[in-house]
Amino acid sequence: MINSNLYDYINVLDKAADASWLRKEAIDNNIANQDTPTYKRRDVDFQSVLERELGYSRYVSLDKRMRGVQGHLDHLNVGTYVDSATYSYRIDDNNVDPEQEYVEMAETQIMYNGLIDSMNQEFARIKSVIK
Repeated sequence: MINSNLYDYINVLDKAADASWLRKEAIDNNIANQDTPTYKRRDVDFQSVLERELGYSRYVSLDKRMRGVQGHLDHLNVGTYVDSATYSYRIDDNNVDPEQEYVEMAETQIMYNGLIDSMNQEFARIKSVIK
């Protein structure tokens, strides 16, 4: 983590990329356990954590909200949770739908790539200002 207002966006993008990577690992684990009886799928929800930290005020600029988050980046740490623990459409009580997992894997990979591209663009902007 870099402590400067110059890197506010990069630090949040970094946390989001970490969460996307954690979600990818959770989805990989779900796919690996799709035939394990009583296994319940796991997921990661970074989006709601970020929304809670940024707040919902329409009248505050994103820059100001990002500065507020900067001091509390440790609040953006997420972990896996068991998704729909009581739900199962299978006889063996497993709730992993492989087709859904593959769709979510593709979504997560696209999100991760977008976050990395955004960080690279931010660094390129900073580099161009320094020149």
